[in-house]
Amino acid sequence: MWWVLVLVGVVVTVLVVVGLFTSLKSDRRSSLDPFTVGEPWRQFVQGATRSGTKLGQTIADAEPGPLRDRMTVIAGRLEDGLRETWGIARRGDQIDAAIARLEPTALRSKLATLETRSASGSTPDIESAIASVESQLESVRRLELESKKTADRLRLTQTRLDELVSRAAEVAIGAGDTDAYEHDVDDLVIELEALRQAVDETNRP
Repeated sequence: MWWVLVLVGVVVTVLVVVGLFTSLKSDRRSSLDPFTVGEPWRQFVQGATRSGTKLGQTIADAEPGPLRDRMTVIAGRLEDGLRETWGIARRGDQIDAAIARLEPTALRSKLATLETRSASGSTPDIESAIASVESQLESVRRLELESKKTADRLRLTQTRLDELVSRAAEVAIGAGDTDAYEHDVDDLVIELEALRQAVDETNRP
């Protein structure tokens, strides 16, 4: 009867591990609150979350077995991508907030006023003020460019994520190449990791 006890022990251990994994996954998802960031970052987080949920449902509907187990592991890798998307979205939102604090509209209006005054009689103080405002506007332009580039890349990765979720239905029933699918998932997550690192390295104003 000893083997029965061993078997029971193994089953209990597996159930505990699965429970911990599910709990951890739930905690990770609950920490992703799209409503704490503005647009367009909110829609990126919402889109990635929907895709992750759809993928999870696809795998849950698959027949139990080695293929489903492997797809579960791949889905865990995509969870890493979801967290990267969240990190990128938060940084993008911070960049946009920095732009707003610089008040670009007010700066452009101030520059126009200073240039008008300079045209009628320039002084060192006016020229210094113009240089200062132009420097601030240059900071705004750099940040705006960084924000746009980040949003464009996130938009592209969202399209690729949607494609991967669609392909999961084929792979989960053995009608697709699992190795190629896993490779494509890894590529996407690596790209998101690189993007998040690049955005994190953006000079904070």
